[in-house]
Amino acid sequence: MCGLAGAISPQPLAAERVDAALKTLANRGPDASGTGTYTIGDKSLCLIHTRLAIIDLDPRANQPFELGGLVLVYNGEIYNYVEIRQQLEELSVQFKTNSDTEVLLAAYRQWGESCFERFEGMWSLALFDSENQSLILSRDRFGEKPLYTWLVGDTLYFASEIKTLAALAGCKPDVNSDQVLRYLVNGYKFLYKQPQTFFDGVREFPAAHLADLTDAKHPAPRPYWHLRFEARDMSMSEALDGARQHLFDSVKLRLRADVPLAFCLSGGVDSTILAAIAAKTFNQDIHCFSIIDSDERYDERENIQAMVDWLECKHVRVETSRDGFFDRLERLVAYHDAPVATISYYMHAFLSEAIQANGYKVAISGTAADELYTGYYDHYSMWLAHMHGVAANDPSIDFEQLVADWRDGMGGFVQNPQLQDPLAFVENPGQRGHIVLDRDLFANFLKVPFNEGFSERSFADDLLRNRMMNELFEEVIPVILHEDDRNSMLHSVENRSPFLDRNLVEFMASVPTRHLIHDGYQKWLLRASGAGLMPDQVRLDKRKRGFNASIESLVDCEDKETRERLMADGPIFDYVNRDAVEQFISQEMTSNSFSKFLFSFISAKLFFEHHRDWAPA
Repeated sequence: MCGLAGAISPQPLAAERVDAALKTLANRGPDASGTGTYTIGDKSLCLIHTRLAIIDLDPRANQPFELGGLVLVYNGEIYNYVEIRQQLEELSVQFKTNSDTEVLLAAYRQWGESCFERFEGMWSLALFDSENQSLILSRDRFGEKPLYTWLVGDTLYFASEIKTLAALAGCKPDVNSDQVLRYLVNGYKFLYKQPQTFFDGVREFPAAHLADLTDAKHPAPRPYWHLRFEARDMSMSEALDGARQHLFDSVKLRLRADVPLAFCLSGGVDSTILAAIAAKTFNQDIHCFSIIDSDERYDERENIQAMVDWLECKHVRVETSRDGFFDRLERLVAYHDAPVATISYYMHAFLSEAIQANGYKVAISGTAADELYTGYYDHYSMWLAHMHGVAANDPSIDFEQLVADWRDGMGGFVQNPQLQDPLAFVENPGQRGHIVLDRDLFANFLKVPFNEGFSERSFADDLLRNRMMNELFEEVIPVILHEDDRNSMLHSVENRSPFLDRNLVEFMASVPTRHLIHDGYQKWLLRASGAGLMPDQVRLDKRKRGFNASIESLVDCEDKETRERLMADGPIFDYVNRDAVEQFISQEMTSNSFSKFLFSFISAKLFFEHHRDWAPA
């Protein structure tokens, strides 16, 4: 894991701009740094890198890495570099390091741009091909590693973080107020539905794309991978065998490192099965880290302790606290270059801090299990709608029993009123009111009108699969990955996500929808994959808690100083009605949507204030 940056400019960048950029990337790469200046056409190309050494810790693997007229700066890990290296060695390619960096560059030299189809991993990169006089930008399939571009006059800047773009340019981009209002009114699921960031003119390079640049201009990314839902004819047993094998293979690849690994552990099946596979199947001596919240809705300590006892592993518990909330969130907002998306990601930062404090550079987490296996309340309801249609042509299916299973399980915990009817999507498959609950109320808090309806991209004809793929590519996972990356990189920790494995994801997209839920259990294929590896108390817990905390565990709105801090003058009140917010925070925050809005308001307020005071180095 590392940081990268660079520019294509008429003249070489000033040394002070390069130094300023390196400082902004110091957290991402505390182990080494390097820069290089090259000629691309009639322009100057600057490449900048900071390194967090994970594989081949020797300085010989530092970057920019040069190989026969190719130069690479790269952030991420190619997990299957061992297998690709073997293929290249069979073609008489020789290596001078044991790094995945050299394998990546040698693969490009051997196969050209088709090499990206061979990689299993996470990456953002800039690769200069001096022979072709072109700069290749690329990003992994799911966007685990960040890459931004900013065209200012006749110079194109690119970097892992927006603050680095500002350091290179010596000026800051303006706030994109529409994106902030989108975040406040509609929530985080809308942030990637438009090709916008929180700053005007700054673009995020899209996942699963690459682009060739020969001049200082906006990149024209083109895709190198697509995911399609194409259900194959398979039995439940075949679906389970495939899902289990691909998951185990993915975990095995992501255990590759020349430094120790830590595991993020909640009380749900997502993170616990990863820890179980590592410990019980691959004999890893693991160290787990957990967040504990006293709110009964989010308190997972019973399941967490059961898993720790089962694994007999080292364990660190981090308790939620109101202490220093505003200062911590202010620091996170500044590092994220954005409002922090939700309370969950504020809490995640505690984990990254604890992981670093205990001497770890790599953490493994359960990101994307919900989106692959059916983890959300609306997934179950949409599955019922799917099975209602199947039952109409298959008398062997007892649809009433399927509804009864829902009532006895996940249905008993639904709080969103629009999802409390198990037939919600049977009767109205197009309704999405549960996603924008209380949006009209929050829109009325604004001084400026903002009205953006909900839209979905068409990935598949299947109702549930289309919802899941929208979450995977546009609504949930892009946000989680942004937050995970910033939280972990703030503390120089690499975050790995085994569920975001190309083979696993493609296999799950071939499984018939009917196999996703079974006997009242959502995520059935994941739960069944963990049989024998973890206690059934955890594996078969039907309650959906999520990695979260109550806003009241963090903020006391009845405290005078807290209210003064919330209502203090700031740029946010150019957009939001102060009186409406003051009245709002006097209410109880028992509603999830109210709690989310209060956190979003605080985070957006701090974001505007940070930008006002921000002076790029």
